[in-house]
Amino acid sequence: MAMEQRNKSIPIPPILYGTAWKEDETQRLVTQALSLGFAGIDTANQRKHYFEAGVGLAIQDFLKSSGKTRKDLFLQTKFTSQNGQDARLPYDAFDSLTNQVKQSLASSLEHLQTDYIDSYILHGPTLSHGIIDADIETWKSMETLAHQGQVRFLGISNVNIEQIKELYNSASVKPSFIQNRCFAVSSWDKDVRIFCKKNNIIYQGFSLLTANQPYILTPNMRTLAKQYNKTIPQIIFRFALQIGILPLTGTSNPQHMNDDLNINDFELSFEEIEFIENQGHFNR
Repeated sequence: MAMEQRNKSIPIPPILYGTAWKEDETQRLVTQALSLGFAGIDTANQRKHYFEAGVGLAIQDFLKSSGKTRKDLFLQTKFTSQNGQDARLPYDAFDSLTNQVKQSLASSLEHLQTDYIDSYILHGPTLSHGIIDADIETWKSMETLAHQGQVRFLGISNVNIEQIKELYNSASVKPSFIQNRCFAVSSWDKDVRIFCKKNNIIYQGFSLLTANQPYILTPNMRTLAKQYNKTIPQIIFRFALQIGILPLTGTSNPQHMNDDLNINDFELSFEEIEFIENQGHFNR
């Protein structure tokens, strides 16, 4: 089931497998995730936290063994500026930002062994507040890649609502995705989600479980999970889908991978959705 289709030839999966922090296990875990049924993979050309080339090896393993083709997959990677990198840069540190984006994408295409990226994400603005000229230059270079057909969609991650509005207003190719760490204490990034809904942007939420354990591992949540005969993570991912969040999961456990994929056979009520959405306020 695709969450939404901007281009009818590109189905967007309802959940993505995140590949951060996997290191030498990246190839094995991504192969496992794809084999179990994940069709969307999130990575980044940032060796500090990701092993993008390992993702590419897993994709090739899967395509050879499954009979599926590249178009059956949704691949998302990121451009990470120097302030988010370690010494292993995928571009020339002394070149312009415009050229760094081009070099990073060329490196990603090589790592992932593909000739296009479905979704290309700016890993975050330069500063924690505001959008500066460097961010605009980076985005415009990403727009050029979109015009050339090397990437299908653009997006940005790790942003607040003011930054999103500023970037959105200055962009000629509008973001199709916003990806944020999603906190229950902010009603699951409600202000950003509202903006996304109004502007036909898909909100991607990561750390739905790890960032929110004090708010989801509660007696009431255990009761709700028992009522549906589901795990608490399954309840949270189902909740995410129902309020318009495309969730990411990075589990390494095959049973948990299966669980995360099996969240379409039940539906939470309006009252249950409202209860979970306000968990961060109930438990302060």
